[in-house]
Amino acid sequence: MEDKQIVDLYFARSESAITETDKKYGRYCHYIAYRILENDEDAKEIVNDTYLKAWNTIPPNRPDPLKPYVGMISRQLSLDRYEEYHAQKRGGQMTLVLDELAECIPDNNHQEDIGESIALRDALNRFVWSLSHKAQKVFVRRYWYTSSISEIAREYGMKESNVTVLLLRTRKKLKDFLQKEGFDV
Repeated sequence: MEDKQIVDLYFARSESAITETDKKYGRYCHYIAYRILENDEDAKEIVNDTYLKAWNTIPPNRPDPLKPYVGMISRQLSLDRYEEYHAQKRGGQMTLVLDELAECIPDNNHQEDIGESIALRDALNRFVWSLSHKAQKVFVRRYWYTSSISEIAREYGMKESNVTVLLLRTRKKLKDFLQKEGFDV
């Protein structure tokens, strides 16, 4: 079923919208949640929570395409759950990824200015699109899907040291890019 048809089911408040979303994007949402939480049961719960949030936000939203919309919901719910679980302790792949990015992304804990958050998001999108195709793929796998260095190396036929160097150089470029864009890094 096409995304537009699934979204139309949400607008019609048909429960089959959730069934169709699960058929088409259930594994994708589970993958995102599992990569962050590293727990199958938690990932399954996040997928169900994703469908509930999609149900509650469509309408008024009419996402086109649907995949990044449910992926974003799944990722945000997973990050919220991760923060909840790790408020007192630190560990896991997500901590490594966040520590790597801390050196080049402005601290946005205050979230006082939504406009600044949007400007940062837009700048990050421009930066990613400015990268070579290979650097884009590696960067997104590491910092969106929280894949380990060894997984990225295996997937793209690279040595782990090459992946590490590519990510290090990309983070340096990101830091320079954001400073030129006027962000305090």
